[in-house]
Amino acid sequence: MSCMQLARDERADLAELLAELTPQQWDAPTLCTEWRVRDVVTHMISYEGLRHRDVARRALRAGFRPSRLNTLGVIERGDEDPAELLARLREQLEPTGLTAGFGGRVALLDGVIHHQDIRRPLGLPRAVPAERLRPALEFARFAPPIGAFWRARGLRLVATDLVWAAGRGPELRGPGEALLMAMAGRRGVVDELTGPGRDVLAARIG
Repeated sequence: MSCMQLARDERADLAELLAELTPQQWDAPTLCTEWRVRDVVTHMISYEGLRHRDVARRALRAGFRPSRLNTLGVIERGDEDPAELLARLREQLEPTGLTAGFGGRVALLDGVIHHQDIRRPLGLPRAVPAERLRPALEFARFAPPIGAFWRARGLRLVATDLVWAAGRGPELRGPGEALLMAMAGRRGVVDELTGPGRDVLAARIG
């Protein structure tokens, strides 16, 4: 199955979750600092259909700071209510523009991470399908926006629930989803991992 289809399936699963959330849950905090559930969803769809020159204009306004770039996307569409956001996500299950980059891997990685950003604080765990998690882990190691390359450098990452391992150095073991979220810099997740590399990654996350 192509990464484009995997990304589409991930967004469809997220839409199913969002359809079941209460108004209070839409305003609940997520693992993304200072973002509520509705803000994370807004961010995810804020890049859909944007051409490279559109992204360049937004980056210029953001002073070429990635965090500010993402915040601008949320601000531009911050007046949409949950029903509108859910409808737009369902309309844009198929990645387009920037998110379709690298054969859909950008959208797949973004989708898996942000899906978990929402689920974890709400206490709604799930098993990420292995066919999505494995390519997300592979791409995460080299995707500049999430900074995983610098956090995981010099470490041996080993998933304990699927066939996946990468890197060299002190070993870090745990569920593939926890490895991905820790590489993405989500605080607290590193406590779910074991091995001599855990303290190294924890220090890099801060």
